[in-house]
Amino acid sequence: MHDKYEKQRIGKRRFTPIRRAVKIPVWGDLGIRIGTALSLIFLVIMIHWWDRAGLVDNVDGDVSFLDVVYFTMISITTTGFGDIAPVTDRARLVEAVIVTPVRFAVLFIFVGTAYNFIIKRSWEKWRMARIQDQLTDHVVVLGFGVSGAEAVGELIERGADPATIVVMDSSEERLDIAESMGCNVIAADASRDENLEAVRISKAQTVLVSAGRDDASILIVLTVRHLAPNVPISVVVRAADNELLARQAGADNVINPVRFTGLLLAGSARGAHISEYMSDLASVTGRVQLVEREVMPEEIGRPLSDLASGGRGLRIYRNGGACGFWEHEADALQAGDVIVEILPSENGNGEDEDKATEKA
Repeated sequence: MHDKYEKQRIGKRRFTPIRRAVKIPVWGDLGIRIGTALSLIFLVIMIHWWDRAGLVDNVDGDVSFLDVVYFTMISITTTGFGDIAPVTDRARLVEAVIVTPVRFAVLFIFVGTAYNFIIKRSWEKWRMARIQDQLTDHVVVLGFGVSGAEAVGELIERGADPATIVVMDSSEERLDIAESMGCNVIAADASRDENLEAVRISKAQTVLVSAGRDDASILIVLTVRHLAPNVPISVVVRAADNELLARQAGADNVINPVRFTGLLLAGSARGAHISEYMSDLASVTGRVQLVEREVMPEEIGRPLSDLASGGRGLRIYRNGGACGFWEHEADALQAGDVIVEILPSENGNGEDEDKATEKA
């Protein structure tokens, strides 16, 4: 059963998170483009010099090396003054078969460079400004590594609109994946104030931090808390010693994947199905799901065991404290209580249950 739902969960994933990516610097990319174009031009110059006997200079009748360079440039740029022209069949064949494809290649290189470094950047800047003007009550994901990508995928599967998710990372490859999922993306350092302000961090619904390193994640949490005092922050840390530091930095929720893995292992030692059930609770693709919500008006005064949603109440949060379903505080819900309950997911209402309902 566990394998079935695990395969279903993996099958819904439409991406493969990239752990680490190597990018060519901007000036390196520009240098490669210019070097390629110059190499092609030099190749054509050499071909024209080798076949200079097939060219005629209508001015002085002599085709020098300077004339070859001049003819190559006006030929590649399609200027064509006509003062130097190919006259033999071989020279014309060279122009048609070799020079013309090189001409198009050089043109595409320069047009592509102009697009990447001018048009595309201007378009992205305008598009980001439009997105920023509309950002409010959104989810900001700072770091799109394995944990961040899994979190975004889970949010989308839970029904979140990808257009309300903003992903910030320094890797263009990771951002391409996030953008293909429909999210808003920005390539920037999440520890800088101006970058967080660019995604209107103070207007966010929640912030998820997973920078890959505990020190970087804690620094980001400090920066976010400084700019957005009231926005909930969840952060991933991997060292138990850093959990307290993350909370002191301002994180509301601190998730330690190593600790959670240990809980699953310990649970499996106590019973074969405990870890499976915990996995079900953690994923929307399981048969059950944990839900956190505020108490409904019609539930005030009721016990935690009698919820209007039909779920099984587990815990309530009241005045900053947690109360279990067995404690007397759970005998009567109060206004302002936050309830944690278990509800069946869509996978929990399978075909067998649907058929049974239809028969009834």
